[in-house]
Amino acid sequence: MTISAPTLAQMQAAHERLAAYVVRTPAVELKGSTLNDAIQGRVTLKLELLQRTGTFKFRGALNNLLNTPLDGRGITAVSAGNHAVAVACAARALGVDARIVMQSSANPARRAAARAYGADLLFRDTGQLAFAAAHELVEKEGRVLIHPFDGPWVAQATGGIGLELLADAPDLDAVVVSVGGGGLAGGLAAAIKAIKPACRVYGVEPEGARCMTASFAAGHAVNNVPVNTIADSLGPPMTTDYTYALCRAHLDDLVVVSDDAIVRAVAALFEAAHLAVEPAGATALAGVLGPLRDRLQGCHVGIIVCGTCIDAESYCQLLKRGSD
Repeated sequence: MTISAPTLAQMQAAHERLAAYVVRTPAVELKGSTLNDAIQGRVTLKLELLQRTGTFKFRGALNNLLNTPLDGRGITAVSAGNHAVAVACAARALGVDARIVMQSSANPARRAAARAYGADLLFRDTGQLAFAAAHELVEKEGRVLIHPFDGPWVAQATGGIGLELLADAPDLDAVVVSVGGGGLAGGLAAAIKAIKPACRVYGVEPEGARCMTASFAAGHAVNNVPVNTIADSLGPPMTTDYTYALCRAHLDDLVVVSDDAIVRAVAALFEAAHLAVEPAGATALAGVLGPLRDRLQGCHVGIIVCGTCIDAESYCQLLKRGSD
């Protein structure tokens, strides 16, 4: 399908618009780590887990709010956790009332963080029920829905991650990014390809949340895909026409990894870089250490470490499982 992909100028403008609010997260090249050994090459980590609220999500939520005429209305959102925290933080920054629907499985740390930013929270058992509840808030209370991953405002904002990464590491051969609904991967890949078309961009999706993989196979966005993965931040029940088309146009390939591979990557990031991440934050690395390993031999690889919204007890359990 034909879409209006974000242009380089639009992504640069969004990056400048957000500069007063967001953290310009560092890109750190590892030296002599086990990750370097794994691919016999160079590894640069884009530390988006240091972003406000602990994930990349704040960029898209804020850009959405800055570009959406609210006319005094409140907002709502749907989230397994990270988007809820990001929207709550963005709403507080701009003085907007937020009532957010979270999945009942949301990590306690994410619930607490969203509440700390002043959001009123509702809970539903599944993603489908959560979206239905949010649409009810739109109809009954006149709220504006801030989508977790769809649309050009999100893509323009996540494109900023690619702009920063290539500014800090211009000689990258490949970039690897996790994929959920596609808002991060689509915007990032669009930016990378706009600046350096020869740089390959690979998406990595959990086996238990193959929404984008199913969309690639079908040739269009799909809905109601079963979700069962430890990387709950990457588990929306659908893609959208926009994010599917953006990822299809700009990703060089899309691979899947198991939950076991993801928790091993959680442990590997702690060992190699002393980073404590949630499963979604390690999914890109799981792809590097697994299905993409041979293709990345001898390359300079950028890995997006996208989030760390997890409580200490859950993280310790993941680290133990990944280290066994």
